[in-house]
Amino acid sequence: MRVLALDLGSRRIGVAVSDSSGTIATPLVVLQRSGNWRADHQRVKELLDEEEAVMVVVGLPLSMDGSIGKAAQAAIREAKALATVVGVPVETFDERRTTVTADQILIDRGIRAPERRKIIDKVAAAVILQTWLDGRPARAEHREREHPAAEDNA
Repeated sequence: MRVLALDLGSRRIGVAVSDSSGTIATPLVVLQRSGNWRADHQRVKELLDEEEAVMVVVGLPLSMDGSIGKAAQAAIREAKALATVVGVPVETFDERRTTVTADQILIDRGIRAPERRKIIDKVAAAVILQTWLDGRPARAEHREREHPAAEDNA
């Protein structure tokens, strides 16, 4: 199961993709915003098709206290609009501190600031996706506890 992740920004969209087993996230590309959501979403759909991904995870920039501020509201609106274009499930996922984590990864690899600015968005998308991928078993277990399958009494 390949999944695409997006780090939505006002000027750029960072994109990452998982491997076919849905285990490892890899930075893919940084898309420059066109100024038109529909055109940007069409470009995401093209990447989705190229990568044969079956869902999209959109970073949700919650406030540090977990509340939904203006940036998170905008991301939710855009994720809903994106879902009407891509034809696969679109899920939002907490992205707090992912850019900080991505920046530290790049610093640790010795990448200088001008080069980091060019790739930080796709690395942040990979951090979002890897965190989402790593949390899937826990989310599935939580859902099962909340909604246990009906027992077969036949």
